[in-house]
Amino acid sequence: MEAKGNVTQFILFGLSYDPNIEIFCFFFFLFCYISLILGNLLILISIYCSHLFHQPMYYFLSHLSSMDIYYTSTVTPKLIADLLTEKKTISYGYCMFQVFSMHFFGGIEVLILTAMAFDRYVAICKPLHYMVIMSRKKCNLLILAAWAGAAVHSFSQLSMTLKLPFCGPNEIDHYFCDIFPLLKIACTDTYNTGVLLVLNSGTFALGVFVILFVSYAIILWTLRTHSAEGRRKALSTCGSHFTVVILFFVPAIFSYLRPPTTYPEDKVFALFYTIIAPLFNPLIYTLRNTEMKNTMRKVWCKKKWGKGNVKHMS
Repeated sequence: MEAKGNVTQFILFGLSYDPNIEIFCFFFFLFCYISLILGNLLILISIYCSHLFHQPMYYFLSHLSSMDIYYTSTVTPKLIADLLTEKKTISYGYCMFQVFSMHFFGGIEVLILTAMAFDRYVAICKPLHYMVIMSRKKCNLLILAAWAGAAVHSFSQLSMTLKLPFCGPNEIDHYFCDIFPLLKIACTDTYNTGVLLVLNSGTFALGVFVILFVSYAIILWTLRTHSAEGRRKALSTCGSHFTVVILFFVPAIFSYLRPPTTYPEDKVFALFYTIIAPLFNPLIYTLRNTEMKNTMRKVWCKKKWGKGNVKHMS
């Protein structure tokens, strides 16, 4: 893939100019990335090896865990490697890949969160029709719709970015290829492109957030008529979901729903929706979920004792 212009690679400024801070960040983000991979793999294996896979909420959760791994892997490994190098470069082709994959996997993730909110709405507000409305066929259609919606969003982002000519400065004040920093160094008038990108990314993030907020507000309103025990269980589950929503959407909305310019704080906010929120997903969905904790205990204790019995018999 070649740029429109003479730029074949970009120089990333990274997170900090201080070597000591970069060394600390290397170990911290390496720990975060390993924890994120292991945590989401733990969720995936526990769900696939138990009866939970047949429940819509956990079926969506398994897809969310997969997207967390794909999504953060588009940025985090390069960030970690760059923290050990003085000159941080990225090829034009890989830069465009980051632009596409970040919005593609991120788009799937937020649309799966929407599907999970719809699942909780049906479970709490229409419990008698839950199994009919949330059949496996309809769950698959929701997952397919998430992939299709994210593809439309990310391909439109990529097509607008590919049209930008880069013929002069090639330094990006960020730790990955994001849209607004690329607009800043393009050697053309980017006002119209910037407006289109804000309309695409900003309104997409805000629109999904509003839908999620309204759905959880309706759920909370409906819970008034439930028993104290029912309210406690529903609030625990919905509280976990909404914590994930806040961690992801608030920084994302700040980053994309504004005039297309860059600020030093952008890198800090980007850490929340590229690393921190995906890292907290496994913690939130396991430590605050009794059913998930019991299932993980059964699955992994069974594996452990199973291996022990095999050794004893041999």
